[in-house]
Amino acid sequence: MGFAPEWLALREPADRAARDAALLGRAVALADGAVLDLGCGTGSTLRAFAGEGATGAGWRLFDNDADLLARAAAWHPEAEIHQGDLARVGDLPLEGVGLVTASALFDLVSRAWLERFAARLARAGTALYAALSYDGVMRWHPEDPDDAIVTTRFNAHQRGDKGFGPALGPEAAKVTAAVFEALGYAVHYAPSPWRLGPQDAEMQRLLLAGIAQAAGEAGFAGAEAWHGRRGQVLADGWAEIGHIDLLALPPGPGQRA
Repeated sequence: MGFAPEWLALREPADRAARDAALLGRAVALADGAVLDLGCGTGSTLRAFAGEGATGAGWRLFDNDADLLARAAAWHPEAEIHQGDLARVGDLPLEGVGLVTASALFDLVSRAWLERFAARLARAGTALYAALSYDGVMRWHPEDPDDAIVTTRFNAHQRGDKGFGPALGPEAAKVTAAVFEALGYAVHYAPSPWRLGPQDAEMQRLLLAGIAQAAGEAGFAGAEAWHGRRGQVLADGWAEIGHIDLLALPPGPGQRA
């Protein structure tokens, strides 16, 4: 898996199909000023918003990866490009931002990071749209006897430090909701699973490799054998990988958006 441009390009159509349409529509309605996209990659969230008619936003694209930012800048010359360390909450360019967006990020952060981040958003009355947080659910067809243990070990690996402290992993959406609700936000969320079939074979190949590697690093000796068996059934197999989309609206009129 990882964050190589090739992986991001493969997953973007799956992400687009998985996003909850109602929450995306509500977030688009809030994108009428400065929008900060955290962990922007090549700009997939911007493109998802544009696909739903968001035209009035001034986008700030923030990432730590210079290569991905260069690709984002070439694709979206109208956007502001910001390179920096996502872990440094105080350095995020939030001035004047009414909406922060992120995709597949909040399962990587720690609770401590999240609490600092949420406090900063709350002081400014800024909304959050956090899409595609992994929720710990993986389903496969045809089934394999080791599917359950692979999922368990992969989920354990997801809770390791990803550069922000111990990661929220599968609990990301639940913890994010609780933290923002404690600050008076109205939080709305909806499932946004990937549903991958034979037409997504190349994405599934990379996904399987990443899952097997993580499960192996988390102590499952049979991860590579599982990977091999799964790879043999891609021609007629499918996978469902669970995610959750979340929209947090600050106290006041914005909660009715």
